[in-house]
Amino acid sequence: MLISIFLIMPLMTAIACVLIKKHSISKYVSVAGSFILLLYTVYLNYNIYLHYSLKELNGFFYVDALSMLTAQIVSVVGFAAALYSVGYMDAELQEAAFPEKRLRWYYFLFHSFIFTMLAVCVTNNLGIMWVAIEATTLSTTFLVGFYNKKSHQEAAWKYIIICTVGITLALFGVILTYHSSKDVMGEIGYALNWTDLLAVADRFEPHLMKLAFLFIIIGYGTKAGLAPMHTWLPDAHSQAPSPISALFSGVLLNCSLYGIIRFHIITSKCLGPNFSCTLLMSFGLVSVMVSIPFILVQRDYKRLFAFSSIEHIGFIALGLGFGGVYSIYGAELHTFNHAVAKSLLFFCGGNLFLKYKTREMESIKGVIRTMPVTGIILIIAVFAITGIPPFNIFVSEFIVLADAFSSKSTFVLIFTSLLIVFLVLIFIGYTNNIFKMIFGEPTDNIVQGEINRFTIAAMCFLLVFVLIISFYVPPIMREILRQISDIMRNA
Repeated sequence: MLISIFLIMPLMTAIACVLIKKHSISKYVSVAGSFILLLYTVYLNYNIYLHYSLKELNGFFYVDALSMLTAQIVSVVGFAAALYSVGYMDAELQEAAFPEKRLRWYYFLFHSFIFTMLAVCVTNNLGIMWVAIEATTLSTTFLVGFYNKKSHQEAAWKYIIICTVGITLALFGVILTYHSSKDVMGEIGYALNWTDLLAVADRFEPHLMKLAFLFIIIGYGTKAGLAPMHTWLPDAHSQAPSPISALFSGVLLNCSLYGIIRFHIITSKCLGPNFSCTLLMSFGLVSVMVSIPFILVQRDYKRLFAFSSIEHIGFIALGLGFGGVYSIYGAELHTFNHAVAKSLLFFCGGNLFLKYKTREMESIKGVIRTMPVTGIILIIAVFAITGIPPFNIFVSEFIVLADAFSSKSTFVLIFTSLLIVFLVLIFIGYTNNIFKMIFGEPTDNIVQGEINRFTIAAMCFLLVFVLIISFYVPPIMREILRQISDIMRNA
């Protein structure tokens, strides 16, 4: 029942939040539910550390190190976002940005979103995983359009249309995978179970499997924000409330990437690693490259953070595509590092919006003097996200790049060299835009002081992870990452 309880927790929290009519109570129920989920994730992590994998309900649920890392990101960022939501939504409520009764549905959708993302991680059935990824779109569309204004509604429509087209293509990938395995597996009930498919993947029909992975990387890649299918991402991230933007960037993209990785492992066993690795590297490099001009000329800081997410998802895809032991280790560590650092940036962005009432970077000056704590955390978060030593993103980027440069493949060396040039350009664009906001004379008529203690507490919580992993990767996380590397390379 370990996995079932894990799924029930966010569902119960969502139901409790919508049934409680008083916002003064439901916001604490939301935080308490997220905190219990976080503690339970640590317990489940320890079980995976000891037993390598867990199965439940005749193999319907399956959790291994790969599932656990993504679930861990969901619970860590989920708790931080729940805590930040208390301060952020309270501040917006005081300014009458929306009616109070709508908050019940905000918390219901928030925890439903957490539930769907955990369902993606723990199901063994690739068909159910597709349903869970689609369900993340349905539960979050209303959150993108939460303020019910024209720009938010347009972003919500764009989000649901593009992601639905993408997820439909992914469905073709799932169906083709089933057909490529039918001669081996037969028409049996568990024919889409990942563990059963992996056991016989070397006997699949190879041409169908190639086509299947192509549909999967385009379909799930749309949801993961890989270029050129990323067009929904900047609008949805910038229009959603800041806690939801953090969940989108830090968690949702990783869940979709998780779906690609599961198919990448099966495809590698069927065809050898070259085909799927080459596709991952190609989409990864294009994603990093596409983000550069938008970061260099950006005026809206939430859109800047969104394009940075496209860059980092591209970097992770490149690391996985390089395929070495340490590049996979570094890429998976990067998923966690990016999740905490980017969510921290979106929380800083939320504080800026509450204080300055704008997302235009040119209209914001002197953050370090107006909100000293937010200003200092923003500086650290920008250094972290751009890969400045010794911060956590630098650690994972260095591991990936060092492993790639030790490769004997000319193809990998060319990709790695281009990647370094792109990262330097992104660093210039990022620091040039953000540091103009942090320093200088404060904008007129802005009252000095932080927003409230809940927003600061949520930021400090994530900051602890950023700083710890900058200097020390805990043994349990090292073991989880090592197991992921084994799963991907020994398929």
